[in-house]
Amino acid sequence: MKSKIFIILLLILPITGHLNAKDIPYTLEDRDRLIRVEAKLEGFEKRFEQIDKRFEQIDKRFEAVDKRFESFENRFERLENFIIGGLSLLFTGMLAMVGFIMWDRRSVVNPVIQELKNKESEINKLKLKEEELERRELLLEAVLKEYSKTEPKLAELLKIKGLL
Repeated sequence: MKSKIFIILLLILPITGHLNAKDIPYTLEDRDRLIRVEAKLEGFEKRFEQIDKRFEQIDKRFEAVDKRFESFENRFERLENFIIGGLSLLFTGMLAMVGFIMWDRRSVVNPVIQELKNKESEINKLKLKEEELERRELLLEAVLKEYSKTEPKLAELLKIKGLL
């Protein structure tokens, strides 16, 4: 049974394939349509070429803008370097000024310290002399008081001056 169906199908298939095949005639109208389609395609190609040119122009503009940005970046870098150099110079000058002030202060202070030491030694010497003079004065007063006991004129003079 299967073989009969298979044989029938084998006989029918070539006939059906032949039935579906039709000759399509290529007419003058088809040719004109094809020419119009080709013309439209050429128009589209021209438009695409124009769009490509516009994109190229836009790309050139973007490149020009990129170059401008790069030039601005370079300017800012130069300005930044200039500012950093100026600030460095300013801080270096200030540090040099502080160093000079400290050095000058030491050079001024050292002679003053030496002078103070000299004055202190002079003051100590004068104090010793003053103590010696006070001791002598006390001794002299004691001698005068003793002598005034035997000399009445001297005693009177000492009373007038408030020493007795």
